[in-house]
Amino acid sequence: MNDDHDLHLAVRLLAGTPTHEGRDPALLGRWARTASEFGRRMTLRHETVRVIERDGGLEAGLFARYRSRPPVVEVYADTVARAERLVAERGWRHWFPEGSVRAAALAHEQAHAWLHHAPVRAEFKRALGHTALRLGRRRLYAYVAGADEIAAHAYAQTACGLGRSPLLLTEALAAAVSFESEN
Repeated sequence: MNDDHDLHLAVRLLAGTPTHEGRDPALLGRWARTASEFGRRMTLRHETVRVIERDGGLEAGLFARYRSRPPVVEVYADTVARAERLVAERGWRHWFPEGSVRAAALAHEQAHAWLHHAPVRAEFKRALGHTALRLGRRRLYAYVAGADEIAAHAYAQTACGLGRSPLLLTEALAAAVSFESEN
């Protein structure tokens, strides 16, 4: 049941991505499922990436952000704290144990860093199977906007042992923050 709901969230993420308007929902579902499976199977090479804590994530809509040059992960403490409160308010502690929001944010950004490597990126594109150009037997696979987010959420869920995809929390937090700013 939760897997189906998380897949639905992933399909909605893809459907809301500007390059996918009008795409067949079955295709979006296949991409979402493939990206989730890819993320769950990822085995990251340990890399040292500097982590910086800062505020301002709620206004920017960010838990964390990976920057490749130089490799750094910025974790937004205000967003993590608000998300932890939201987990408690919603009774989701069984899915997101205490401290798991920050851990999931870091794991999510580590997955983005891993997906940034050319061989991994190429493998991911092949798995998704979105062909940009075909010449005889040769294919050039295209980037699928939003699929990397789904893979990173799936990796974070698996790496942190979460009961639900962090995509659920991301969506719920966006709705809560939007509601709070309107009132």
